[in-house]
Amino acid sequence: MADEALTQLHAQIDSIRRQAYAEGYAAAMKRIHELASQSLPQQSEKPTAPNGSGSGENGTERPEPNQAAIPLRTRNAVRRPPAKRRAARSAATDTRRSRRGRAKRGANAQMIQEILKKAAPRAVRQAEIRRSLEQRGVLLPYPSIGHALGQLKARKSAKQVGKSGTWRYSAAA
Repeated sequence: MADEALTQLHAQIDSIRRQAYAEGYAAAMKRIHELASQSLPQQSEKPTAPNGSGSGENGTERPEPNQAAIPLRTRNAVRRPPAKRRAARSAATDTRRSRRGRAKRGANAQMIQEILKKAAPRAVRQAEIRRSLEQRGVLLPYPSIGHALGQLKARKSAKQVGKSGTWRYSAAA
């Protein structure tokens, strides 16, 4: 008898749970539907035709489900501004380039050669070269400095001191 009462109690609890779940689910779906219908863009130019199910609960008509959607860009997740704005923004914020445009070929090597001349006969590290370039308002990455030093070495205008990372001006050119 106690077992039978216990199973009936469990059955009643189960049915109450199912009813509560169904009511909660229905309320949640109704709220989602309301929010979704509010966030749909209103197109005042073209009237929207009902899709066979009539209008929504708040009197707004839904667009047809077979309308072409606006494609998403899949190659790049980040939206970029048009090229004109990018060029204007980069020209305004770029401190490396002069107003005349791009630097002439070999300009980095010439600037570094001047720095080595001023520091002669003392040897100079790349970090010190970069610092003095920054004081002139030129931002040059380390690989570019290394490439320019290689050019100067080929012209015999600069020598690397042993296997250290220091460079010295050479007047042998």
